[in-house]
Amino acid sequence: MAENFYTDNQDIRFQLMNVGLDEVVRLRENDYTQAATFPDAPEDLADALDSYDKVLEMIGEICGDKIAPRAADVDAMGASIDNNVVTYAPGTYENLRDLTQAQVMGTMLPRQYGGLNYPVSVYTMMTEMVSRADASLQNLFGLQDIAETLCKFADEDQKQRYLPGFCTGEYDGAMSLTEPEAGSDLQAVQLKAWQDETGQWYLNGMKRFITNGCAKIHLVLARSEAGTRDGRGLSMFVCKAGPELVVRRIEDKMGIHGSPTCELQFNDVPCELVGQRRRGLTRYVMSLMNGARVAISAQALGIAEAATRQARKYATERTQFGKPIIKLPAVYEMLTWMKVQVIAARALLYETTKYVDLRDVYEELNKHDENPTAGNRNLEKLYVRMAAELTPLCKAFCTELANTAAYMNIQIHGGTGFMRDFPAERLYRDARITNIYEGTTQLQYVAAIGGVVQRVLDDLMDGFAALPFERKLRRLLAPVEMARERLLKAIKFVESKNDSDYFDLMAGRICQMETFVLTSLLLLRDARIDKQREVVAECFITDGLAKFNAHEAIVMEGNFTVVDSHEDILSI
Repeated sequence: MAENFYTDNQDIRFQLMNVGLDEVVRLRENDYTQAATFPDAPEDLADALDSYDKVLEMIGEICGDKIAPRAADVDAMGASIDNNVVTYAPGTYENLRDLTQAQVMGTMLPRQYGGLNYPVSVYTMMTEMVSRADASLQNLFGLQDIAETLCKFADEDQKQRYLPGFCTGEYDGAMSLTEPEAGSDLQAVQLKAWQDETGQWYLNGMKRFITNGCAKIHLVLARSEAGTRDGRGLSMFVCKAGPELVVRRIEDKMGIHGSPTCELQFNDVPCELVGQRRRGLTRYVMSLMNGARVAISAQALGIAEAATRQARKYATERTQFGKPIIKLPAVYEMLTWMKVQVIAARALLYETTKYVDLRDVYEELNKHDENPTAGNRNLEKLYVRMAAELTPLCKAFCTELANTAAYMNIQIHGGTGFMRDFPAERLYRDARITNIYEGTTQLQYVAAIGGVVQRVLDDLMDGFAALPFERKLRRLLAPVEMARERLLKAIKFVESKNDSDYFDLMAGRICQMETFVLTSLLLLRDARIDKQREVVAECFITDGLAKFNAHEAIVMEGNFTVVDSHEDILSI
């Protein structure tokens, strides 16, 4: 019997039904008035959840029955280039065909352009399953954020010309941001945008490390203001592939072989301005990057899920010392850790996507309301701040987990895990990029620390802590609440030193402490709904407290020698 990556993973369905998408769905569906115009629009929340459930089951079947069996061949063949033309592995074309036929290539786009109008949360569940099946395919399917960015910021004429093509699968997209001298520091982008006497824009320069750089549609960050050197001189443009846009090469990568990563040469490529000049980095790319963080979090979680399942299957089947190795404490300890962390990461991911959804619906509501209420404007500002902290914390947690889970998977497989006969080594290679691209883990902490210090999530955590926990859950809540108080003291201590180097050095530890507290509260919340999850919360909190204590001890030491002596140490 074929696998279904949705029905065999009840944790995804648990999140769908319990994360609390009521307000998100109501606002996306215009108080369910869209049902009068579009036959497939839901009439109420129950109808919407039923629709999401059915589509997720369909995608789960495609992932388990079709995409996963092709993954090894896609990895072995990879993408190739000949005379500047990129060709996917045959399995990749088949995967994209299957997903296109399932009509999910415009999952989040409005129905008037041919999309499904689904929330980010539901789309992220799809991308998690796709990534479990073939992480490289996520780098193609997951680029729907490009169409979403056009939907948010392009004018109506551009939307009409581009968005329907994304929904039908006619168009695919690429984010053309990175350059040889502008990686994480996108303010350094130098690709030139210029206008001729008629006002037509053109792009000239180089881009590097562009995922799916062979795409038909490119969103391009370019310097539109001559003489500028910072982000205020950058604008966002959209262009189509053509003879002026040359794919010079594709990178020979460690993993994610099914997704071509390209070096591009723009030879006066005709293009169109998206939105306003000078807001390319400060507004549009920042929005795009928030979506990318969520997508890579889901990719990483899919890899971690696959690694956990493979490790458990092998440990159940492999016999040593007269018994299956899953009976060995050293093995079942690793398997238990992997399972608990995957459940924790999923709780954090879908709490994050809920607030991304809330940010999006209130931005859209206020944009189209001539006189938005003060309450709605305040909600938009709140959700913008919450999403800005949650997305980097989530990406850091999920991607570091993917790497550790892939490592443990090989360790449990032993020598066989090092061989290409088993998929463990492919997952290990695929996982490694997740905590690098779309911002390294270290940069995620830089992005999140402001919100952590400002206590943006305090009201959210207050709400969880105030839930009527009983018995074991109440006992588990106590050390989490104490940890939260200690976190606040640690933040105040670091700020009191008034040392920017020390603050930057401790930012990662503080962010991990915040992530532990928030995720513990999420697991306790979920355990109120499903008693079986009590043991998951207990294991996560017990294990996490030890790490929390270690981070706290280093932060509160206040005299960490690396700050003053790193040059001496590195010179040895």
